[in-house]
Amino acid sequence: MAEPTPRRNEPRLRPAPLLFEPAEAASDPEHFFDLESIDDPRALLTRATELAQAFRAAADRAVEFQAIAAAQLADPRRFDRLTAADIAERAEWTEDYALKMVEYGRGLMSGAEGTTSADPV
Repeated sequence: MAEPTPRRNEPRLRPAPLLFEPAEAASDPEHFFDLESIDDPRALLTRATELAQAFRAAADRAVEFQAIAAAQLADPRRFDRLTAADIAERAEWTEDYALKMVEYGRGLMSGAEGTTSADPV
């Protein structure tokens, strides 16, 4: 299970780096970050775990940025403010989820203490 996202004033742990995959390797459906070439099951488990944690951390962080962007787009002070329906359409969300993301993003931007999870639901 992924660790909760740290609060704004806590340092973030850096997951294992996601190494760049050349286009020719990425086009091979059997190739995935060179895991298929690791023969030792211990090493395979270690690297696969590192990648899983890195992907979770990246997904959590991306959700935070989505929420911040949604909150900024819905800001009533903007002359070009978007409605929750407009945001939902752009992000391919439901309108209810867009409203939750706007609220979550506002909490992240204000540094609210209760916002420690990357999942706004």
